[in-house]
Amino acid sequence: MRGAARRRGRGRTPAVLGAVLASLALLAGCSGAGALGAAEGVETVTVAIVSNPQMEDAISLAPQFEAENPGIRLRFVSLSENEARAKITASVATGGGEFDIVMISNYETPQWAQNGWLTNLEPYMAATPGYDRNDFIPTVRDSLSYQGAMYSVPFYGESSFLMYRKDLFEQAGIQMPAQPTWPQIAQIAAQLDQGQGQRRGICLRGKPGWGEVMAPLDTVINTFGGRWYDPQWRAQLTSPEVKQAVQFYVDLVREHGEPGASQAGFSECATQFGQGEVAMWYDATSAAGTVEDPEESTVAGRIGYAPAPVVATPSSGWLYTWSLGIPQTSPRKDAAWRFMSWMTSKEYIQRAGRDPSIGWTSVPPGSRQSTYQIPEYQQVAGQYAPLILDGLQRANPQQPTVQPVPYQGVQFVRIPEFQDLGTRTSQQVSAAIAGQISVDEALEQSQNYAETVGESYQR
Repeated sequence: MRGAARRRGRGRTPAVLGAVLASLALLAGCSGAGALGAAEGVETVTVAIVSNPQMEDAISLAPQFEAENPGIRLRFVSLSENEARAKITASVATGGGEFDIVMISNYETPQWAQNGWLTNLEPYMAATPGYDRNDFIPTVRDSLSYQGAMYSVPFYGESSFLMYRKDLFEQAGIQMPAQPTWPQIAQIAAQLDQGQGQRRGICLRGKPGWGEVMAPLDTVINTFGGRWYDPQWRAQLTSPEVKQAVQFYVDLVREHGEPGASQAGFSECATQFGQGEVAMWYDATSAAGTVEDPEESTVAGRIGYAPAPVVATPSSGWLYTWSLGIPQTSPRKDAAWRFMSWMTSKEYIQRAGRDPSIGWTSVPPGSRQSTYQIPEYQQVAGQYAPLILDGLQRANPQQPTVQPVPYQGVQFVRIPEFQDLGTRTSQQVSAAIAGQISVDEALEQSQNYAETVGESYQR
């Protein structure tokens, strides 16, 4: 049922998005935006949200919130990830005031809090009975904090792991190691690769974008011992460790990866793995809810899970969370918090799990420790839930690689310039995956970009 419901929701997206953006344009020109189209005494809270399945689920449950809170109406602006980043950043950075709630991540939150763009949520959490701030997974909570205070609250969190077809491994007589290494995974991918036009050994993102190909590739660079910068902010993208890691990744996806890899991102790999077209997939732990949904995946129930592969580090999973924050410019902070606290509460997890159109397989993972104690969730997610929790707990944004670094972040560098730097580097890597340039050429150009950014920090 759930997969069908999601497909219907996606089919409506263009029309809904057009209507929402039209409303947003009207809002921007009205000083009384919150009252637009609402009854007297009713506040309209505008929520900028990323259009992925978990957020679609939240929108589908939002009428329940409105029924329980008759003084608040919700207006969602649902955008693709790249659009959302651009529009939300532009609005919050300029004090545009279009949004009362923004969906951001652990990349933006500490930086924006330092800039004074976000509302300190500690007083709101303290005044909300049963909200239980300490129930958030500690690494997730810390990643959304600045000077010890939380400035956004997590809707869901994710690390990364390896998904694989247990039936294919059994047929081939292959045993997945408890903690696989990347060389072992490359060897297995070669064994299970049936060649062009047939099932391939592995799916790895190759699509340009700092949140696309660079997310998994950064974890490979980290565990090979590479880094973006040394402690003096000298760029390291042409170091032997980075070259070895990127060459390994490019060779693996070119030789045993999915067709059209240079344009394959999370969604494309989810489709390929779910349709049985690849034997393994290394990506976000949040993918489990999709690949285990029999309405969306032909391989549900035949999937095994392993920790993120390593080389020179004990673990290499990333740390990422989609979270909700309140811009300082919002005049409706109390109403905004009421919805935010509803959407990120323990009760919401229960509500989503009991909803027949969502179910326990697809409740938002990786935010609250208590989720992993729910018997119904343990029953459906027993194979992968411990790996998600372990990956998040072991992630180390302060020391993601072998050697010291001057930045924080596992699959990104937490500096404002990384959105551009990471995207430019990803374009070079995608070109190497497509065979248009060599890995050395890609890294030399990326090194130039990184040096320019590094020089500003050296000064």
